[in-house]
Amino acid sequence: MWIEIINGPNLARIGQREPSIYGTMSMDTCLEQLHQRYDHQLRLTYFQSNHEGALLDRLYELHDAGADAIILNAGAYTHTSLALADALRAITPPTIEVHISNIYKREPIRQRSLIAESCRGTISGFGLDGYRLAIEAVCGDLPLPTNE
Repeated sequence: MWIEIINGPNLARIGQREPSIYGTMSMDTCLEQLHQRYDHQLRLTYFQSNHEGALLDRLYELHDAGADAIILNAGAYTHTSLALADALRAITPPTIEVHISNIYKREPIRQRSLIAESCRGTISGFGLDGYRLAIEAVCGDLPLPTNE
């Protein structure tokens, strides 16, 4: 099974940017942990861009290449991009929307997701662990790795 994590604008700065909201762990560390946990079970790839068009292009590339699922943290585009919502409706891989912070405890503009209706589900407010939760939501039938 192939799952790609896509992060939108400003998320390359996870671990440095607003640690009181996003924590201090870097996305690289998060990805290392996810690879250690799941590499023997699935193909996990990653893409990040600050540019809306690049995110749109990547969604269509994943669709055309046969990706099984997408985990998308669209960052601020969550609240502004009808283009992303339209692209998500046009592709077949199921998409889980992820937010590191609880968007419903933030300023009003961040409490509305324009992409949520185009996604299979939303995970919000669990920090970087939201990416793991999204993988498990997509791969519910995968056996959990043991600590042996």
